[in-house]
Amino acid sequence: MLRSVNFAVRAALLLIVGVVVFTSRWPGAPYVAVEIAALAVATGVLAVRVPSHWLASAHKHAVLDPYALGLVVVTCGVASATPRGGTFNILSFLAAVAVGSDLDFNIGLAVAGLGIVATAATGLTLGAGAAVIVGYPIVQVLGFVFGRNLRANRLYAQQADQLSEQQARAAALDERARIAREIHDVLAHSLGALGLQIQLARAVLTDQHDQDRAVEVLEQAQRMANEGLNETRRAVQALRGETLPLPEGLAELSANHQCRQSTRVTFDVSGEPRALSPDAELALSRTAQEALVNSAKHAPQEPVTVHLDYTDTDTTLSVSNPLRTKSTPQRPRLTTVNGGYGLAGMHERLLLLDGTLSAGSSADNWVVTAKVPQ
Repeated sequence: MLRSVNFAVRAALLLIVGVVVFTSRWPGAPYVAVEIAALAVATGVLAVRVPSHWLASAHKHAVLDPYALGLVVVTCGVASATPRGGTFNILSFLAAVAVGSDLDFNIGLAVAGLGIVATAATGLTLGAGAAVIVGYPIVQVLGFVFGRNLRANRLYAQQADQLSEQQARAAALDERARIAREIHDVLAHSLGALGLQIQLARAVLTDQHDQDRAVEVLEQAQRMANEGLNETRRAVQALRGETLPLPEGLAELSANHQCRQSTRVTFDVSGEPRALSPDAELALSRTAQEALVNSAKHAPQEPVTVHLDYTDTDTTLSVSNPLRTKSTPQRPRLTTVNGGYGLAGMHERLLLLDGTLSAGSSADNWVVTAKVPQ
């Protein structure tokens, strides 16, 4: 649309100049020939350049632009310096704008310089006044500078569009990575645990022939499947930003773990609670979930303490439980039923937030600590 308006304005100004030329008192045969030639060149170049900008092969004709625009600048500049030819200064100005806008700086400077020299030389030769000899070249210089500004703005807009596209692609990749982490943290964990329960039920039936025990295991598997579905719904809500505030979510997670594992879970909050970013709250919530799963696997029936601490600089979550035996200096490698990548995924989440994750023994307790900055 802007390009169409641009060409329409140029065509209108060309028409105005033509009307002025053919309706004014003619200055004499030699000068009329120069003005007609300049008008014909400007009309021809405009007629060629308009359709070429919409052709797929327009770049093939770009090599001719310096010659075409240079011809317009020179002929219109010379015509503007003739007696009663001042209206051609409008066309030389427009041509200088096109030179600055469409050509590289060095080539454009050379082409615009030819027009300026031709205008000034013609004015001197014909004994024109200072307004023609100095003023008209200055107008061409201003046209060239204006064209360079248009080119800079156009390039800036193109770079901004490219940057916007790159940011959109990066945002899409980040969202894909986030969804992948959710799938891993929820589905892989739930399905892995469910697979273990099914294997256990099959082993009980085939090896021990204990139907009652197999039924109990299958009931537990059913409960785990239901919990997996609920966890999937919560993950979808998290992706939509529909999660509970972090303290409430951790309190609910602790209560569910206590009910499911028949072990005491203590949850407390210190500091002044505040809203965190959705990604930060989700990372801390998933870390608590992973730590609780590992405590149930490696230290079943041991009490668990979940502590959330708000300070002025960061928010810290710690999940601790006693080691199974005091003689065990190091707890076995933290793994989950999906292959041992749970805490690695939590570490990746926290790194994206400039946070930290640590896990190790401290005073006969195993402590998982996650921290995100304010």
